[in-house]
Amino acid sequence: MFASYLAVTLLTSAVNGLAAIANFIGHEYPKSQADKLRVPRSWMRPLGALLAAGALGLLAGFAVPVLGTLAAAGLVLYFLGAFCAHLLARDRQLGPWAVFFCLAVAALAVNLAYHGP
Repeated sequence: MFASYLAVTLLTSAVNGLAAIANFIGHEYPKSQADKLRVPRSWMRPLGALLAAGALGLLAGFAVPVLGTLAAAGLVLYFLGAFCAHLLARDRQLGPWAVFFCLAVAALAVNLAYHGP
């Protein structure tokens, strides 16, 4: 069980950390997504900070399990909000969103399975 907890947590943390970095440095993909979803570009850094907090929280969960659980739950909520933004913008290309959301759900599931509720 520890191996799956470790693998899913590290993968989810890495993917969200890279997404946070993309938001911080002003990469073109987050900008184009913001434009498509009609989200102000000024929100890119705060949204990147939320992703970074989630990624770091997952890693902190190795030392303090409740932090990992809260970080995973926060990422699930973050991506549910992203889903709503996609629906409001009538964007039906949800492939990248689905990957991030499934990773966040998987991180929450393995965290709860390994540490208990």
